[in-house]
Amino acid sequence: MRRLLAGFALAALACAGVEILMLHALQPLENRLLDAFVRAHAARLAPDPAIVIVDIDEKSLAAMQKDAGRFPWPREVYADLVLGLAAQKPLAIVFDLMFSEPDRFRPESDRAFVEAVVPLSNVFFPMLRLDRRDDPNGVSAAELGPLLGLVRRPGADPGTRIAVVPPLALPSELWRGGPINFVEDPDHVGRRYLLRSVVGGWELPSLPARVALDLGFGVPDAEDFILAWRGGSRGLPRASFSDLYEDFGRAKRQRPQDEFTGKIVIIGAAAPGLGDLRVTPLSNTQPGVEILATAIENLKNGRAMRNSGDWAPAAAAFLLIALLTAGFLRNLNAGRIAVGLGAASVALLAASWFAAGRLLLLPLLAPLGAAWLLYFAAAIAAYLRERRAREEAIAMFSRFVNPHVVRQLMERGGLEGGGRTREVTLLFSDIRGFTTLSETRAPEEVVAVLNRYFTLQVEVIFRHGGSLDKFIGDAIMAFWGAPLDDPEHARHAVACALDMADALLAFRDELGEAGRGFDVGIGVHSGPAVVGLIGSEKRREYTSIGDTVNLASRIEGLTKEAGRRILVSRATMERCAGAFDFVSCGTFQARGRAQAVELFEPRRKP
Repeated sequence: MRRLLAGFALAALACAGVEILMLHALQPLENRLLDAFVRAHAARLAPDPAIVIVDIDEKSLAAMQKDAGRFPWPREVYADLVLGLAAQKPLAIVFDLMFSEPDRFRPESDRAFVEAVVPLSNVFFPMLRLDRRDDPNGVSAAELGPLLGLVRRPGADPGTRIAVVPPLALPSELWRGGPINFVEDPDHVGRRYLLRSVVGGWELPSLPARVALDLGFGVPDAEDFILAWRGGSRGLPRASFSDLYEDFGRAKRQRPQDEFTGKIVIIGAAAPGLGDLRVTPLSNTQPGVEILATAIENLKNGRAMRNSGDWAPAAAAFLLIALLTAGFLRNLNAGRIAVGLGAASVALLAASWFAAGRLLLLPLLAPLGAAWLLYFAAAIAAYLRERRAREEAIAMFSRFVNPHVVRQLMERGGLEGGGRTREVTLLFSDIRGFTTLSETRAPEEVVAVLNRYFTLQVEVIFRHGGSLDKFIGDAIMAFWGAPLDDPEHARHAVACALDMADALLAFRDELGEAGRGFDVGIGVHSGPAVVGLIGSEKRREYTSIGDTVNLASRIEGLTKEAGRRILVSRATMERCAGAFDFVSCGTFQARGRAQAVELFEPRRKP
């Protein structure tokens, strides 16, 4: 079992290692669990009030239709909004709307928008980063690098071209911004945001990174980072676009004059009909403007989720598997081990939940899966081993007890571990004339005769519900009243003795002339005795000991002196006096006892 368990443990470790380092089959389920933890913690955190969304919502689409028509609106609408916002001196104005083409039908509207933006140095616009395969047809990094905010690394290739779609509706000197490409994981959930694209030694910062760099916030030295959410979906501070537009057009404004002072204002569309909805840990329909706002907030406040790395789940797998292996090696109850593993699983999941609140993603499904796999394999192996041992014990014990009794014992849960005092009836049977028989036959024949006799007599004992204690040479020791309680143990023992005498006569007929001197003496006595598994740690036997046992043996020895085949004590006779006729044989002095014993010969009632 130790070798098998060691093999199971090594297999579980291998499974955990392959899953953690290579396979990632549990990653989708792991992501869902961690997303739930992140979502729960995010709902408890208040959003940063310095990040405000100007929301093109359903209300704005309906309210603006009279003055601006159907969306997309003329760009002079955004000019009015920018002028109204700029008057309050926000920290930055960030658009989450693409201005990738000039308005050929309303060029004056574009000019009004440009005129509003030109004096401002804190207005940022999005770009779209195209596939890297399109880079050879993109813009020149060397020529447009300053306009796009490119960072030239040492050794950068001056001939590098980058495929992007800039805000072509604006003059190039206003291309202050960066890509807003949605980055999704293999399960199509957006958990991270692009920080920079590196092409030929040139860095193209994303829009959040460009805003952070221009405002003096720190930007991690990585291509992307995992977003740390605050609040629920659509829970960020926001103002409806139409409400602001209407208020900025009033001679006497109703909204606070410093509503956006010192804040980062992000203008984007959250209306479902405009299609800018993404799948994130918070929602399956989260507006893209909220994702951009979260990325900027994270950079502003130096917040980001981080992965624990492979060491944490690997260490958890090793610890769980080591503890499980130790538990099974110590033969602890499988149910208790399951309870312990369940408690450990809950504790580890709680630790993962707690870590998510500290911006640490701690994946633990792989080690838990490996641990439970090991548990079930080891538990099944232990069950099969116990079942095999149980069957072997039943087979062995069936040699001493009626098989029906054995089944009852198994249903009851087995034998008592140690000896306990019970009221029993002991029967000793010893062969007479066996020496003469053995002198006239070969040893093999003697053994065959003895085995045949024992087989007949054991069948009688079992038929009367007795337990075969042992063979002592050519003697048989049996008892009633254990392992199962038997209120009629004395009656059953006496009935067995009478049938054993009948079986002897039939067996003697089988032997013919050689069995003429073959006889038995049977002694029966009732009383208290210690019954149970008795012996050393290495070897135990189910037996009975005590004065009752000794006296029953002495009574059997007195059958020859009394000239009777069966003798029972008064204690036995009194317990079953109504079932048989008893003939008093007088009192006898038993060896080793100071007080004489009165003995009786039982006979069947006519």
